[in-house]
Amino acid sequence: MPITKGAEKANRQAEKKRVFNIRRKTAMKEVVKDVQKAVAGGDAAKAKELLPKAYKAIDKAAKRGVIKDNTASRKKSRLTAKVKSVK
Repeated sequence: MPITKGAEKANRQAEKKRVFNIRRKTAMKEVVKDVQKAVAGGDAAKAKELLPKAYKAIDKAAKRGVIKDNTASRKKSRLTAKVKSVK
């Protein structure tokens, strides 16, 4: 439990940020799953259509520090490779 007023405020702020981070990470994971489902189903057009949305979600997560920059780059690279492999 926080003891000082400053610690209480920091605790409130951290809880708010945690909620935002979870929301952003969940949104990112959902879009990535959608792309992977399209790839698994062999739907190249849908996968290419969803790819920019996945990029946007991944970049937002990296920008806000939810995931690291290299992790974002790796995720985008692997997604692009999967989409390209679908013919």
